[in-house]
Amino acid sequence: MAELLIAANPDAGSSLAYLMRVPLGAGLVLRTSGTWPRTKALYCYPVALEEWPDRPEIVERVPLRSCARRGAAVDLVAARSRENRSQLVFTTARGRDAVFWQSPRTRKQARPQVSLPSARARGIADLEIVVDTHERYAYRFNNQQVRTVDRALPCGDYGLVLDAVLMATVERKSMSDLVGSLLSGRLRYALGELSAVPRAAVVVEAGYSQLFKQDHVRPSAVADGIAECQVRWPGVPIVFCDTRALAEEWTYRYLAAAHAWAVAEPAAADRVNAHVLGPSTGATLEQGPTAAEVRAWARASGLAVADSGRVPRAVQRAWDEAQRGG
Repeated sequence: MAELLIAANPDAGSSLAYLMRVPLGAGLVLRTSGTWPRTKALYCYPVALEEWPDRPEIVERVPLRSCARRGAAVDLVAARSRENRSQLVFTTARGRDAVFWQSPRTRKQARPQVSLPSARARGIADLEIVVDTHERYAYRFNNQQVRTVDRALPCGDYGLVLDAVLMATVERKSMSDLVGSLLSGRLRYALGELSAVPRAAVVVEAGYSQLFKQDHVRPSAVADGIAECQVRWPGVPIVFCDTRALAEEWTYRYLAAAHAWAVAEPAAADRVNAHVLGPSTGATLEQGPTAAEVRAWARASGLAVADSGRVPRAVQRAWDEAQRGG
């Protein structure tokens, strides 16, 4: 029977006291801070197979009934009746590979006991959400009445596009990705890009309390950094949801609300700064005319156009043809 081996870390200078060898393929070795995720998820750091000692000081042997990789995680099932299930989740933190070792108990601590509603958001029967082609393990909105389209987005992971205009976008973050991007500075650049879209937000697949449970970073520094970002970019909220499912639900309802805003609010089109999606082979932003400029040109050209609301497509096409010919 395969075994999960936990040994003392011979590196006295490491803050991770144990080495774990997972019987997957030729073997997977990680440094870890505990022997099992009993009260909280454990941070792990993958290392080369050669780091496993020739004569390891074995702390614990855990016989396994199953050890299988599923996507970005490895499922472990121990051959015992209690504390028998755990999972190694692979992600990145501060630009480096990282692994979090969690169990059903540690996951349940932050999982609210709620049932998600099945009602359509804003009564929209067939909402179309654009999913960025670079998004890994993307939401598919299987429990929501949504049609998804895979296409490159200039910013964000999920977008609402109306008449080729990016009206709203949502950037998805895991907690480790949020902390890593904050410490590296990437989060500030991302928020700057998101702030150029009429409606944008960042959704985090964890509760705010998880900020204060990070290993190897000062919780106060992370909390201060998030607060600073919200002050600098108040138009791009950072929303903490307890689970991936809740983050997916929030994203769906946020984009549906943005759809209702864009369609119903008379002055919405005037506030759109022409964030036009490029061809499907890439994502580019072109600075186009404002709706007011198109209206003024239409009136001067003898075309009928309303004083407010979205510029009709026929008028927009006439403008485009005039610019190409001019």
